[in-house]
Amino acid sequence: MNEKAKAACNVHAVLRNMENLCELDVTSKELIAASNVAIQFSVPEIDKMVLAFQQGTCKASRGDGLSYDMNLRFTSHEHLNLMIEGKKNPIPTKGLRHISFLKKTFTALADRLSYYLQPDTERLQNDKSYRDASTKMLAYTAFYAIPEIARYDKIAMHVARHIEDGIINIVVGDEFAIQLHCQQGRLETFKGKNHNARALMLFDSMETASGILNGTLDSFGCIGTGALAFRGRIPMIDNLNRLLGLVPNYLG
Repeated sequence: MNEKAKAACNVHAVLRNMENLCELDVTSKELIAASNVAIQFSVPEIDKMVLAFQQGTCKASRGDGLSYDMNLRFTSHEHLNLMIEGKKNPIPTKGLRHISFLKKTFTALADRLSYYLQPDTERLQNDKSYRDASTKMLAYTAFYAIPEIARYDKIAMHVARHIEDGIINIVVGDEFAIQLHCQQGRLETFKGKNHNARALMLFDSMETASGILNGTLDSFGCIGTGALAFRGRIPMIDNLNRLLGLVPNYLG
């Protein structure tokens, strides 16, 4: 296991998903309705991330020099990964007055995130709003993890270098889209659809995307029925699928 790649995925794909959680989940939005605090996550050799919670919204930002109220330091990649597993605590080095937010509100948000990222199979089948929110968050997590894996995993680096420069759109019906930018082996994920994309991965519905992401539908079977379709530069999609195949190694 590449602990550095896993830590990068946990920061910039899993924890980053707090932004989407607070947008899609009413309970989470209510939890931070009166909050006004920005928390920085500092892990060695990995880009810093700040989660800014402000009156019912959360904004995830990446990089140095960002404004924050509380800094959580991790001594190693393993330290961060163990925190995600609930086995270690971060080291606050600034903003101790926000400890109560960290212990109560942030912990409650983490539980809500797990509720969607580790979905209940029966509820997926019977609750459309839950299924849709879970599917969106699973998709965000997977596709935001891909650039991190391509940056730190040797096999993924090799695959990423073979993706042609350009943009790949990942679209679910008329409801949801993510775009992956590829430039000389460097990948970056953004929300929404890009009209200049060179390749397209198209799920016909949220139900299909949910089934494939949760492993209850076979992707090859969906291709056969047209529920999953590829357009444009197919070699770009082929290499994207190879990277997707590595995601469970780090988020499983």
